[in-house]
Amino acid sequence: MLEPSNNDELPVIPGKRYFTIGEVSELCAVKPHVLRYWEQEFPQLKPVKRRGNRRYYQRSDVLTIRQIRSLLYDQGFTIGGARQQMSGEGKTEEDESLGQIVKDMIRDLEEVLIVLKT
Repeated sequence: MLEPSNNDELPVIPGKRYFTIGEVSELCAVKPHVLRYWEQEFPQLKPVKRRGNRRYYQRSDVLTIRQIRSLLYDQGFTIGGARQQMSGEGKTEEDESLGQIVKDMIRDLEEVLIVLKT
């Protein structure tokens, strides 16, 4: 079985409230032991645990897992890099310098617009 490389190729999430680890494994194309590992690595991933420590994932958990999967498998992030992206700390110096370049371009274009209007 080929593993989908893109979340667009993953199955549609059914309209259920809770999903077992086996169902989530199929919905996200990730093996159950990987899901258990990701629970330890990503604080955003906290499935409900019931009788016998059985995990029950909600729709938001499935979406989070798909996002993690995309960061790791499609975008090539490490676990640490994906964790930073998920927590919003993923801004790098390159991102900030690109932001400054965009601001400079906007300012330059506004100046050109003023010249064109006169």
